[in-house]
Amino acid sequence: MTIDEANALCEGMLPDTLGITFTELEPGHSVATLAVAAPHMSPNGFLHGGTVVSLADTACGFGTFVTPGPERTHFATMNLSCNFLGTAREGLLTCTASLVHGGRTTQVWDATVRRDDGRQIAVFRATQILLDQPPA
Repeated sequence: MTIDEANALCEGMLPDTLGITFTELEPGHSVATLAVAAPHMSPNGFLHGGTVVSLADTACGFGTFVTPGPERTHFATMNLSCNFLGTAREGLLTCTASLVHGGRTTQVWDATVRRDDGRQIAVFRATQILLDQPPA
């Protein structure tokens, strides 16, 4: 899958609504960006945690999509965790996701989310279950 195909696949879906765009996508690695805007904020004036989690989960999910397991064609996020280390009120967020474990039935991905000044604002881990058919 190319970057253009991944971005097109997101059209009309949550990643598109949030403004998530892929800049790198290959087996075991993905990079996605999001330009911080008012809809991404919490009422307290800080970046909403759900925005950060959505960016990281999308990057890990598409990484899984292009890193298939043996004879597995579908996947779903089985578990995720996110530690917030900072916030952003403007600028570009970049999420870099990397495969940590590529097993027969699961994949584990780590991701970092950084502001455009390089400051890390979140560390994220997701476990993806690999499936023979789409989730019910």
